[in-house]
Amino acid sequence: MGGEPWFYFVQYQADINRALQALRQREFTAGRYHPVMPMPPFPVEANSPAPGARHTSIQDAMEEADADGTRSILDMETVSDSPDFGVIAPLSDDVLIDLFGTSKPTREMIEWNEDLFEMLDRGHGVYIVAYHDNKPSEIFFGGYSYD
Repeated sequence: MGGEPWFYFVQYQADINRALQALRQREFTAGRYHPVMPMPPFPVEANSPAPGARHTSIQDAMEEADADGTRSILDMETVSDSPDFGVIAPLSDDVLIDLFGTSKPTREMIEWNEDLFEMLDRGHGVYIVAYHDNKPSEIFFGGYSYD
């Protein structure tokens, strides 16, 4: 199996790492991760099908998933300023402008942009603040699975 893209939108909050950790916990509790679900259907929303967690912790789920990864946000452990394995990093304003024509893209712009995932490496993730009426409204978390 090759790497697969995954993505989520959550309500905006200024603390990106707090939003990330809350999303990781939500998806773990819901069981929307490999090996419970081979590949959850994306985009995943809070009310998407949820078989429930089958592990005692996110770390246990990650260990069982092994080199394949969980194929979900669970693989992203923290926020960083620089891209790396297992981290969520922001895109620069220059990259946002190249992708969307603005540094303040809307959810619709993000959802319909097919070039975004072409620039991501396996096991890497990004976040983008989505705007509505020129105000932050959501956070997009997206990435590529390890396998």
